[in-house]
Amino acid sequence: MHIPADANPTEITGLKATEKARCQELMRDGRWRHIWRVVGQYKNVSIFDVADHDTLHDILTGLPLYPFMEIEVIPLCRHPSSIRENDS
Repeated sequence: MHIPADANPTEITGLKATEKARCQELMRDGRWRHIWRVVGQYKNVSIFDVADHDTLHDILTGLPLYPFMEIEVIPLCRHPSSIRENDS
């Protein structure tokens, strides 16, 4: 995340609150399955469960803090050795 030093702190605080609400909405409906904080950094690792790349693109670009993000997308699929049935 690269928020410019001259960004309005009140505006950024508002964007963070809106982003948190959007994240939780997407978690409730199952599209944002998990989110973990990266220790010592203003960064996270998230797992999304969406129908296709376009849907993920729309979700990510619609996030309030998207203009400040560096995003790496790694497509995942269920491993055949997994014992958890709900990890698809």
